[in-house]
Amino acid sequence: MKTKGKKGLTAGIALLCAFLIWTALVMFVDVAPAEETGTNIGLSALNVWFHGLTGVNMGLCKITDWGRLGIVPLIVVACFGVFGVIQLIKRKSVKKVDADILLLGAYYAVILLAFLFFEAVTVNYRPILINGELEGSYPSTTTLLVLSIMPTLLFQVKRRAKSRALITVTAVFVILFSAFMVVCRTLSGVHWLSDIIGAVLLSAGLYLVYRSAVMLTDGKKDK
Repeated sequence: MKTKGKKGLTAGIALLCAFLIWTALVMFVDVAPAEETGTNIGLSALNVWFHGLTGVNMGLCKITDWGRLGIVPLIVVACFGVFGVIQLIKRKSVKKVDADILLLGAYYAVILLAFLFFEAVTVNYRPILINGELEGSYPSTTTLLVLSIMPTLLFQVKRRAKSRALITVTAVFVILFSAFMVVCRTLSGVHWLSDIIGAVLLSAGLYLVYRSAVMLTDGKKDK
């Protein structure tokens, strides 16, 4: 478990480094004005080419937005939050709350900080106007939340559930839901391709670091 945790940590850090490199490429390579909005866009040849293939589908955008399926990751966070609070109340000490739940809370806090940071700092603007206004689009925060939060549901169910059927159902749900959300968000045309790729790198890196931290903590307990 400890060896697997270290390998996962290395992979997570590598993905986070890849995200930083990708972000730098988006900011400084092939920067040109986008025809749709007139704002500068990094990796413009790639992004404009892909956006031309997908076009814009506001129906897919609305399906994956916060008011609809986009709320699912937030429900997952809320459920684990309630689970942690119940443990705290019953055990009457933060130290007695399961370590993996405490790490999960810290992990969700990091995701929130990443979300707020990129809401405040604009790397790229969307390919289209939303309600007549320019909005930042890098990385895709919907993709970030889905791919960083949904895997924690499966990870925790695997750790806690004894029913193989429940684990299988959860795995199918997480995989299909995540794939659906990312594909729909990509094809909706409200993001550049670089936004999606950046979100995938960031979320995968963060999740691997969290999972590895849990495994390493488990390893320490076994000693």
